[in-house]
Amino acid sequence: MRRIAGVVLVLGVAGGLPAPLAWAQEAAEQGAVEQKMTVDEASAEGFAAWRKAFRTRALAQGVSASIYDAALGAAEFLPAVVDRDRRQDEFTKTIWDYLDKAVSEDRIASGQKALKKHAALFDRIEARYGVDKYTVLAIWGLESAYGAVRGDVSTVSALATLAYEGRRAAFFEAELVTLLKILQRGATKPAQLRGSWAGAMGHTQFMPSSYERLAVNFDGTGGANIWDDDPTDALASAAAYLANSGWKKGESWGQEVRLPAGFDYDLAGSRTQKPVGYWAGLGVAAADGSALAGKGWGAVILPAGARGPAFLVYDNFAAIESYNKADAYVIAVGHLADRIRGGAGFVQSWPRDLRALTLPEKIEMQQQLVRRGVMSGEADGKIGPLTMAALKAFQRQIGVVPDGYACLPVLEQLRAD
Repeated sequence: MRRIAGVVLVLGVAGGLPAPLAWAQEAAEQGAVEQKMTVDEASAEGFAAWRKAFRTRALAQGVSASIYDAALGAAEFLPAVVDRDRRQDEFTKTIWDYLDKAVSEDRIASGQKALKKHAALFDRIEARYGVDKYTVLAIWGLESAYGAVRGDVSTVSALATLAYEGRRAAFFEAELVTLLKILQRGATKPAQLRGSWAGAMGHTQFMPSSYERLAVNFDGTGGANIWDDDPTDALASAAAYLANSGWKKGESWGQEVRLPAGFDYDLAGSRTQKPVGYWAGLGVAAADGSALAGKGWGAVILPAGARGPAFLVYDNFAAIESYNKADAYVIAVGHLADRIRGGAGFVQSWPRDLRALTLPEKIEMQQQLVRRGVMSGEADGKIGPLTMAALKAFQRQIGVVPDGYACLPVLEQLRAD
């Protein structure tokens, strides 16, 4: 299994810059659009200064002045977008709270209805790209509720806000330049560019760079149209995306498993990949007690620690992860696909007595681990492999199951020690 990093490509416009498009010309003739800011004056001034500086950078990359002025002239700074960026559900909720909503009975039933309605289309897409149709369907369900909720935030304003705000300025500026080039090419119009708070667009919520690299016109009738009410191009583009990310035809994303007594929790984690036969030899079995279904290599992950379900995940887990890196999202896609297919729910229950740690609590936990001498580096509140390894080391010191799960009881033990 591979961890596939996202790549942002900003493509040039073949044959030189086109003449200003009609919508851009009209906007220029009407003059500057009045900016309706909803933040304090200092933020408004800062955003205006950023927009002026970014204009120089965008034009240097091939964006025409008329396109830039027409698109960015109407852009607003959106404080709610910054707030959403700080509290994404995949990272701030417990995984069980996230899955309760993501894989609800209603979403499963709606997915089965959508599959029935578009059965021939899904069969054609699966035949062309080799990607499981249920997985494409699940992505559609999670990203836009099967097309019903595609977002109503201005894509230009969302990307401009995130680029100005600065946490990931380089990434969002590159996405915004790519979007301006999509407009410049005439692939769509500003009125269609409404989507999620993060700048993703269409039925399957493509970022501009993903659109440029992998969006397809499935029936060969023109440019890729992921914004239309017809989901054909968006669904085919999602399949093309997964195929490009290494999807292995006919194989699973993963499965819930039952760990043997005395399991070595140092083996758990996405970085520890072993042949499926190795795991079977240790006594790892499917949650229902049957033999493991996967091929090749896999890794055991414990998204809620030793008290919650365990999963053996395969290469297709990494393919889905290229869409969204959060384990909660990948498990939701895989499990929703399985449930729409007719599969059962989880066997092991979740530790619902626990709550998610707040950001200050995560930082405090890391500071306590540094104080204990089991962790080095900055306390940034991001619970990754290094923090989990440090948690395991501390848990071994105090004689509890070393599963590396960041939760309140472990923090309380760190405080008391």
